[in-house]
Amino acid sequence: MPELSRATVTGPVSGGARGWAFGTPVIDLARHGYREDEFFLEGHASRYAPVPGTELGWDGRWQVQPIEIAPFKTRMVVLRPVDPAAFNGTVLMAWNNVTAGYDNFGGGDSPVLFDNGGAFVAVSAQRVGVHGFPENPMGLIGWDPERYGSLSIPSDDYSFDIFTQAAQAILGGGADGVVDPVGGLEVRRIIAQGASQSAGRLSTYLNAVQPLAGTIDGFMLTLYFGSGSSLEVGEGFVSLPAPGTEEARQRPPLVGSHLLRDDLDVPIMVVNSESETESCYVVRQPDTERFRYWEAAGTSHVSRQAMASVGPRYQRDFGFVPPDQPGINEVPMNPVVDAALHHMLAWVERGEAPPSQPRIEFAGEPPEISRDEHGIARGGIRLPQVEVPIAHNSAKPLTPDFISRLGGSSVPFPPEKLRALYETRANYLERFEQAARATESAGAILPSDADALIAEAAGSPQPEF
Repeated sequence: MPELSRATVTGPVSGGARGWAFGTPVIDLARHGYREDEFFLEGHASRYAPVPGTELGWDGRWQVQPIEIAPFKTRMVVLRPVDPAAFNGTVLMAWNNVTAGYDNFGGGDSPVLFDNGGAFVAVSAQRVGVHGFPENPMGLIGWDPERYGSLSIPSDDYSFDIFTQAAQAILGGGADGVVDPVGGLEVRRIIAQGASQSAGRLSTYLNAVQPLAGTIDGFMLTLYFGSGSSLEVGEGFVSLPAPGTEEARQRPPLVGSHLLRDDLDVPIMVVNSESETESCYVVRQPDTERFRYWEAAGTSHVSRQAMASVGPRYQRDFGFVPPDQPGINEVPMNPVVDAALHHMLAWVERGEAPPSQPRIEFAGEPPEISRDEHGIARGGIRLPQVEVPIAHNSAKPLTPDFISRLGGSSVPFPPEKLRALYETRANYLERFEQAARATESAGAILPSDADALIAEAAGSPQPEF
């Protein structure tokens, strides 16, 4: 059995044909007292397989062992406070999402992180993020071969140990002659975060690798479909096109639906939109001292606002802005994710568990999401746009294409329906504010986000009664 190793860190990285690190947040870090650095991580990573006689079973209590090592070199991006005294000791470490064929990470621009003095590290753990797809590669090497040409990941099989070695580098403290990626900050806690495809990989890490590595102090899975990725995918890679289409490429097999193991002494939080609710229904676990499960009604995997928010980054890195997607869901998840991160920080730092939230309701056989007279899901976290609706927003797509399946739908109510519901715009705005404050009181959104939602509703010319 090969021994686990630790990677070498080099950097900060600079230069290249473009002169900046790919995929980083487009914000004024200096205004928040933060700085950005990129580092390379190089060494030998292990891949894992189930211990003979065991399997990756339903209960999530998986037993694995390292079986082979291979060389790798990848990168990580670090956002941290300039003033060490402002650092709270916690690092949010993101598993970069590569579904679209390139590195995509979120969370580094969250005001919750800046307000709490945390640091953020984005890890390029998967092969596609570095090398891209075989056709029209958009990975780091293709984007800037001068800066990233030396990077290499042999297979996603090694991604789990690469993630562990990134965490070890963050915790290492920078001994004599060793590059410290966090610039001397005293890191006391690491929260691992993954969204969508990355949440699936992080769930496998949680179930299989965390018991061996023990480097993570909390897990936050967002937009999680209830199934981890396989430990062994070989040459498989993630693809954006939907299965069954001519454009579909080979996909790594999933393990299948399973629980998240419940015998770890670290907090675990799942934060989902309505899009993931049906696939997670059979694996929804009760809240415990170490587990929280949130899901927001009337939301979707991707919202129109979320797609618009990536425009500045796309313009900088790719030279274009993604086209608008009218008709997709218009209830963004970011207020719920911000609140979840706020609670997650308090959980790992002070032992203050997040409040439990109601779950989306199901009915019938087979069970389906229960919907009200407007077609909006019942139960769950209810943002004011859902509780006091002026449109039908849900995860139900308008068309069968891939973007619609992720983006759900938004269909405005006609004026006559709005008048029947609210009579006047003033009544609507009053009820909207009451709903926002109720969700804030429940701990599912932060006061700052409640204020922003109320101001947005008041300042919008819509709806017209």
